[in-house]
Amino acid sequence: MRSDAKLLGAGVIAGERVALSKALSLAEQDGSDYQVLRKELTDHIVGRIVLGVTGPPGVGKSSLVNALLQEWRQDGRRVAVIAVDPSSPISGGALLGDRVRMSAALDDAGVYVRSLSSSGHVGGLAPAAVRLIDVFDAAGCDHILLETVGAGQSEIDIAAVADIKIAVSAPGLGDGIQAMKSGLLEIADVLVVNKSDQPGADATAEQLRNAVALRSPDGNEAPVILTSASRRDGIGVLIDQLSRIACCLSQEDALHRQHRRALYLIEQVAKDLLRNCCSNADLTAENKAIVTSLAAGEIEPRDAAHRFLQQALEP
Repeated sequence: MRSDAKLLGAGVIAGERVALSKALSLAEQDGSDYQVLRKELTDHIVGRIVLGVTGPPGVGKSSLVNALLQEWRQDGRRVAVIAVDPSSPISGGALLGDRVRMSAALDDAGVYVRSLSSSGHVGGLAPAAVRLIDVFDAAGCDHILLETVGAGQSEIDIAAVADIKIAVSAPGLGDGIQAMKSGLLEIADVLVVNKSDQPGADATAEQLRNAVALRSPDGNEAPVILTSASRRDGIGVLIDQLSRIACCLSQEDALHRQHRRALYLIEQVAKDLLRNCCSNADLTAENKAIVTSLAAGEIEPRDAAHRFLQQALEP
């Protein structure tokens, strides 16, 4: 596999689409082949800035991403999009298929869109998203976008993985503040009111500005930008704002970004190990004893979880 990984890694670094597709599949599977490939890519993973796009369903996130793609491609930038879809509880597959809504990605060799199932991580990211980011980073993409639905765990995950967080809302979803839950307001670097050509857009933007001002008494609140992705109104303003934020992220932040995403991976793997132990109907005798001790109040939950992890990691 070493020679194959070397060839595949060279193809990824050169930006070859077939090699990149194969590498992304290996990253999703996270088997031994990917671990070998990852070593070939390590020197080319430089911690590129990741833009996280999140918000409630129906606000036009994919349309907004499509408009950003069009603008960046006009400047010759290579763009990668990881579209995290809610997964089917039956098949585990992604439900939405964002590539259908991103017309700028069709037949464009400079755009890479990968749909990724959340794989049971309700409302949040799958750990595979971080591995895909690393592959796109090694491939030299100028912009890496991560799109997910703003529900459940996603705002926490986006804050851990993305460097610049874009929270998207729109008029016509009821109260603008309720549509964009408080968790999204707290992690956002930029607030976007999309569908600005619809009635109520200005009122929604004003509500968001007031809400952000209450949460930022120091005056360092996230800007609120109105856009219409379908008309491409406000897209240039949004890109200028994103560029200013990116410029403020110093070069030495790259290592911090990589460490933050690595810690996120460790956390998610530990959660998966515990979930697999606890959902297994055929508990081992050792784990049954741990459960019995916890139920009897003989040990603390933290101690029980620690023992479960030890059991899971034993060969």
